[in-house]
Amino acid sequence: MLVNVHDAKTQFSKLLEQAHAGQEIILAKAGKPYARMMPLAPAASKRQRGRLKGINDDAFFDPLPEEEIAAWEGRAG
Repeated sequence: MLVNVHDAKTQFSKLLEQAHAGQEIILAKAGKPYARMMPLAPAASKRQRGRLKGINDDAFFDPLPEEEIAAWEGRAG
């Protein structure tokens, strides 16, 4: 849908609802396309602790044994 800026000013709320519903609106200045109004992508959901089986135990956050740290760092255990 192509809408001139002057008309968009008077119908902004209506156009905003249409964009939110998924319609792409092209704003025109002097009849030439100038900007695009479109819906935003849905926000990513927040991460939740415990979604993976076996990782929701508090022991998961305990410090690693020195031998394992040494192995990760490439030091001889």
